[in-house]
Amino acid sequence: MPTIDNQKMLLVMTTITDIDKGKLLARQIIEEQLVACCNIVPGVTSIYRWKNELCEDQECLLVMKTVETRYTQLSKFILQQHPYETPELIAFPITKSTQEYLSWVIKETS
Repeated sequence: MPTIDNQKMLLVMTTITDIDKGKLLARQIIEEQLVACCNIVPGVTSIYRWKNELCEDQECLLVMKTVETRYTQLSKFILQQHPYETPELIAFPITKSTQEYLSWVIKETS
């Protein structure tokens, strides 16, 4: 896993109801320097079971790049701001990256 000063990069994902709410949340978390970048992927079809009911919804996927040390603050912020009762919030370690990109992510989340 690429590191600089023991900073590890994460890829964090959540889904949200629509593009406008996705843009709002993305801007907020970037302004708070909780992530360096947030990609918004519209038109995601999600099929899932919720409260014993089979659901199918159109959502947007938010793909965020941050450092591990910001994850706790990021997750708290998203859980407070998110419109869902139980939002998806998952993180993956980034095992390969250029040092230049990692440096940029660290700078933007400091």
